[in-house]
Amino acid sequence: MKNQLIAGLICALLIAASAEEQPIGRQKSVVGNFGTTQTSFDNWTAGGESTFAWQINMSAKFVNNQQKWNWTNTGKLAFGKSRIGDQAARKSADEIKLESVYTYKLGIPVNPYAAVKGETQFAYGYKYTDTSAVKISNFMDPGYFTESIGLGYSPSEQLTTRLGFALKQTVTRDFPVPYSDDPETDDELETFKNEAGLESATDFSQKFRDNLLFTSNLVIFSNLQAINQVDVKWDNVFTASITKYVNVTFNFKLFYDHDLSVRRQIMQTLSLGLTYTFI
Repeated sequence: MKNQLIAGLICALLIAASAEEQPIGRQKSVVGNFGTTQTSFDNWTAGGESTFAWQINMSAKFVNNQQKWNWTNTGKLAFGKSRIGDQAARKSADEIKLESVYTYKLGIPVNPYAAVKGETQFAYGYKYTDTSAVKISNFMDPGYFTESIGLGYSPSEQLTTRLGFALKQTVTRDFPVPYSDDPETDDELETFKNEAGLESATDFSQKFRDNLLFTSNLVIFSNLQAINQVDVKWDNVFTASITKYVNVTFNFKLFYDHDLSVRRQIMQTLSLGLTYTFI
């Protein structure tokens, strides 16, 4: 896995190194996507359960690129639900992510930057059993905030990568376990956790032909305490445009946080839906 990841990053660097530099001026884009799936059975002797699922995605990017500096603001919103048979609808997607990165250009390949990022969700999250649904998360419960400063490298519009010192805060209200609570303090539940360490963030996007787009975001955070406490978030999206308003999207996410689970977490989504570019 590690060798494949390193090889992928090297390939991305080689591809982007030959691309054109990001143009001077302002660029902005806001894209929305809605997808739905429905299956219905009535007296179907082969068996099966009716299903219905829907998801809304919104992504935005605002870039102000000047000779001496670059200010990039990005946002990602996602929410969806699914229902199987007679069960109540369950959440299948829920994400709020906002990030702002300011880079000062020194006229060399590596430039200093400052960044802030916030992440949370819209609605309650549940852990389901055969007989119950237990609430385990909510809006800003947990909420994650990260501030970082360091050095960034952006050889082209397709690739940006940075490494720097970072502070990461986890805030909770009703659900401190396992997000912000310190398991070593048995007599107290902490609703706030602050970690200092190093953060690496890499964004890559590449168009193949006119209707195929691949984007990848890899974020690694280490509190420098133990190798198994390195947090990894890897979000990959492959989009194929069938028509101007119809897209097929495949989303693969890999997530690892030792505080939440000793195993890696994986989520993948394949959807066909309507896409509209607002800006």
